[in-house]
Amino acid sequence: MDIQLKRGLLDVCVLAAIKNEDSYGYKIIKDVKPYIVLSESTLYTILKRLEAADMLTVRSAEHDGRLRKYYRITDSGRERIEDFKRDWKEITDIYRFVTREEYRNE
Repeated sequence: MDIQLKRGLLDVCVLAAIKNEDSYGYKIIKDVKPYIVLSESTLYTILKRLEAADMLTVRSAEHDGRLRKYYRITDSGRERIEDFKRDWKEITDIYRFVTREEYRNE
């Protein structure tokens, strides 16, 4: 898969994981696990990129005697999810075009 496309998909997956409630790294990985495999190092790279793009904010809070970072989606992050949904229709149309010969021959 094209690395830029994959990066965009992973970004949207992480945003979708936090769109309804604040979350933290381990929980994000657990929430996306049924759909994609995401390592901690990849996740934290994505979270830093999304924070730099103002698509999420970060706050620290104590949990069981240690600090935990919680991530919250911003309006820009929500807009990115909506953009993805609109773009996905175009992607599926392209997929149908590319695979049309395969379906005709079956």
